[in-house]
Amino acid sequence: MKHGRIFFNGNIVQVTPSADGRVRLPDGRLLAEPDCHWLPPLQAGTVFALGLNYADHAAELAFKAPETPLVFLKGPNTLIGHRARTRRPQDATYMHYECELAVVIGQTCKNVPKERALDMVAGYTVANDYAIRDYLENYYRPNLRVKNRDGCTPLGPWLTDAADVPNPQALRLTTRINGQTTQQGSTADMVFDVATLIAYLSSIMTLNPGDVILTGTPEGLADVKPGDVVETEIEGIGCLVNTVVDDATYFASAAGI
Repeated sequence: MKHGRIFFNGNIVQVTPSADGRVRLPDGRLLAEPDCHWLPPLQAGTVFALGLNYADHAAELAFKAPETPLVFLKGPNTLIGHRARTRRPQDATYMHYECELAVVIGQTCKNVPKERALDMVAGYTVANDYAIRDYLENYYRPNLRVKNRDGCTPLGPWLTDAADVPNPQALRLTTRINGQTTQQGSTADMVFDVATLIAYLSSIMTLNPGDVILTGTPEGLADVKPGDVVETEIEGIGCLVNTVVDDATYFASAAGI
């Protein structure tokens, strides 16, 4: 089952996909998917993000894959929904997408053994964790303005139940810019798989329902410009669409102009 959230008639409403590609409201009415005001598919708790968690991506950046998970945290201000806009600051010289499998925790847990870790998962969604390369001081310690800018991480459109994803390590990831494929990879190539990450994180701190783990991106990054429409898609999970905008467009939209 897939679940999403939209803002409709002044309320946050839970929706599901219909067979014809439209969005089904709880009362059965159908809306065109592009016409919805999408929100992230859940109210997220702690957001963990993984760096260099695909060996091919680490090699792309001339780094060795880490020996233990490289984890940093993201604030709630970073998350936006499907079909939202993400700002490319005027001074940025290289801004790239990061198609990532997002793992949503379903129950409170601590010190979970790896063999039971997937039982803690409520579901999966798609994340696009944008980064501005020239803001980065150290790949091993991403600084605040690289990974915690407002609206830099679209999430959605759907939260897919864990029961419908029998193997999270066998999913194809694809990114397209304006319809052209620029990135392809597989979750099979993660350095640390989903179960390992849950076991590792829960050994450090208690995980709670709604916590989200962004599991990293494979190689194939490309610079994005204002006006680009970026689709990040994960097999069986969904296709997340986002538009990159310049400062003037972003701030005009924020001001309601």
